[in-house]
Amino acid sequence: MILLEIKAVLWGMVLMLLTSNQQQLMRIAKDSIAYGLEHGIAVPINYKEFVAELQAQRATFVTLEIKHQLRGCIGMLEAIRPLIVDVAENAFAAAFRDPRFPPVTTAEYSQLEIHLSILSAAEPMSFYSEEDLVRQLRPGVDGLIMQEGGHRGTFLPSVWESLAEPGDFLLHLKQKSGLASDYWSDSLKVSRYECEYISET
Repeated sequence: MILLEIKAVLWGMVLMLLTSNQQQLMRIAKDSIAYGLEHGIAVPINYKEFVAELQAQRATFVTLEIKHQLRGCIGMLEAIRPLIVDVAENAFAAAFRDPRFPPVTTAEYSQLEIHLSILSAAEPMSFYSEEDLVRQLRPGVDGLIMQEGGHRGTFLPSVWESLAEPGDFLLHLKQKSGLASDYWSDSLKVSRYECEYISET
């Protein structure tokens, strides 16, 4: 039996999934990694076989850890695939295609800690200065997408656990986006989203 830890702060943006569907998503993530170890591709999914909630287009991230150390993280910011398919594809990609890590091995499979982040639709933010933007941020709630020209980056809300101050959160997101920490422009675009988290316990 899969036991799950569910975390979400609701501000009218995140729709909590039914517990049975949360469990189904976690099983699919694990199955996709196992299938990838044997076949080199994500587990095939016929999304029409699943309930409507899992067929809905949602964007997700899959994060893998071993002993609480990052082992891979891949996701989508736009909802372009059925939720069940997005989780299967991102679980496979996090295990085998994250360029920061070698592919997950069979020996590591049983040690993996899998965390699913299901994103709400991103909403553009309106602000007149960096200080105004920082004041609007909601620690522990907001995930951010930053874009400036060809530069783009995101932080999931879980990043607040290591960057608790709004100013630090924004500074490091600039750096991740390929911008200088003191960069500012009136053309800078920032959107925010929320997440529902599903983790094995």
